[in-house]
Amino acid sequence: MLTDTHTHLYLDDFAPEKIETVKRALNAGVSRMIFPNVDLTTIVPMKELHAAFPSQIFMAMGLHPTEIRETWQEDLTKIRKELDSCPDDYIAVGEIGIDLYWDKTYREEQIEAFSRQVDWAIEKDLPVIIHCREGLPEVLDVLSSKEVKPKAVFHSFGGSVDDVRAIREVGDFYFGINGIVTFKNSRLHEVLPEIGIDRIVLETDAPYLAPVPHRGKRNESAYIANTAARIADIFGMPTEKVEEITTANALALFGRIK
Repeated sequence: MLTDTHTHLYLDDFAPEKIETVKRALNAGVSRMIFPNVDLTTIVPMKELHAAFPSQIFMAMGLHPTEIRETWQEDLTKIRKELDSCPDDYIAVGEIGIDLYWDKTYREEQIEAFSRQVDWAIEKDLPVIIHCREGLPEVLDVLSSKEVKPKAVFHSFGGSVDDVRAIREVGDFYFGINGIVTFKNSRLHEVLPEIGIDRIVLETDAPYLAPVPHRGKRNESAYIANTAARIADIFGMPTEKVEEITTANALALFGRIK
């Protein structure tokens, strides 16, 4: 019943065992995986791995905020062309958003690129996978400016109760919870009850943020069970129930996955 709503098993971090990594996830009970795109270089490897597992792997198309550089307008045009030319291949727009953690040079360009891609999602009635790091006010300003709000998930959420409440003032969005929740210094055990199990989806963000007891290693989708177990502990419910509810949430958010 496990669904990994955000994983990058197609990246070179998994070469030359990409196929084996997907198989390990399937053997661990992960029946669905969503691959969000990063930039122009990741489209082909993402599609190749999807083609090998078309019933278990689903794709999202977008331009990651850290990839917004001098050529961002041309890059965005090519991303849009891919989305338009293969409409049946993509179940969401993502991952897109604002990331001002490392570099604020292209802040305004990131905001504009995010806004345009949200418009695509609204136009195509697709959900949005949001990457937000040190950019919550900017993300919420963009979403607030839209007359129609898309379905959306705040991927890799690690924020506070106040952040959850600020997001809720804009829309009834979902929250992607990954290995961060298992970290000793994480405060998510205080935040998850504010979110509620009905708005949580599981993710790994592989190859990053491996959960305990794999922390420090390359993450992969098979490890999502550790995250589910920690969430079950926080809510005081069986792990199987967390798997069932979060998968139902994923199906509700990403309406084109089965």
